[in-house]
Amino acid sequence: MADFSHTFPAARGVQSGRPCYVAMCPMRLIPKIFIFDSQEVPPELRAQRTLNRTRVPDIVSYLVENPTDYTLSAITASIDAHVSFEPSTDTGLGQNLGLLSIPMDAKILINDGQHRREAIIQAIEQNPELGYDNIPVLFFIDEGLQRSQQMFADLNKHAVRPSDSISTLYDHRDAISKLARSVAENVTAFSRLTEMEKSSISNRSSKLFTLSAIKNASKTLLAKGKGDAITQDEQELAIVFWNEVSVNMQDWQLALEKKVATCDLREQYIHSHGVMLQAMGHIGAGLLYKPKSQWSPILKGLQRIDWARANREWEGRAMHHGRISKARSSVVLTGNYIKHQLGIALTESEREYEEALKQ
Repeated sequence: MADFSHTFPAARGVQSGRPCYVAMCPMRLIPKIFIFDSQEVPPELRAQRTLNRTRVPDIVSYLVENPTDYTLSAITASIDAHVSFEPSTDTGLGQNLGLLSIPMDAKILINDGQHRREAIIQAIEQNPELGYDNIPVLFFIDEGLQRSQQMFADLNKHAVRPSDSISTLYDHRDAISKLARSVAENVTAFSRLTEMEKSSISNRSSKLFTLSAIKNASKTLLAKGKGDAITQDEQELAIVFWNEVSVNMQDWQLALEKKVATCDLREQYIHSHGVMLQAMGHIGAGLLYKPKSQWSPILKGLQRIDWARANREWEGRAMHHGRISKARSSVVLTGNYIKHQLGIALTESEREYEEALKQ
């Protein structure tokens, strides 16, 4: 096998004094040339984490459902053999473009991208046409286990998952993200007071809500799950509901008019936090099957609620030991108190939460 090789058009470069190569690899070759460490090998003797198979189906679905509109980042791999690079002399671009030849008996170990590798294998089984697409691969020359382990650590050390808010802002495939953006744009209070990039708000921020909180609350309002479609009528209904909520939240209106500092509202009240929005989404889900003429007057009761953290009724519901809680039980119990103030009957499951709170 040493007499045969895989050959890729590649660009040659140098990183930390070591040669490296970037090539476009046909995806159908991925399972044939890239090795993944056996999960039975102890961690100290391999250069990767074990494969988390729960992550793979989402990537597979993404590839299969978007065959003409997906994006995959580069795989990083180490080669444990001598490679040859033959510069192209007729490009006029110097000696760093050419053909990279890798012996077929070389071991090519993935340092970063093992979940992409597994997803590509499964996606090609469902849609063989994907095998003719390419994925960029960054090749390094293997210098032993220690170096490969260090590469894995370095590649993942500074990786930061984007916030839910900015993911929602930029995701144009997800119907619920589209709903959140539309609500944030068309509900007056949200349009001026929403943090679109971060999922938490700093003390000095002039914003009152986060886009991620609006997304979760609107998802609950329309009782939608992951991948569910959202009609234009449903989207418009959500906008009408949140506008109706906002006009009955006097502090939100004061913030819009810049008569009160948003940082003071977030510090002293619970009505701009995610737990309250989520609770209102849950309440709204039980109201929207009625005509607006029936549920709109009910929401006027929001004006009579004491939203201050100093209101002891919020302890054990929206707050635990004075701190805002995002737990599922907190959402339900917060909604129960709001329902009581609005004169809305509790469901059987909501009454069970109340009994647990009393105990």
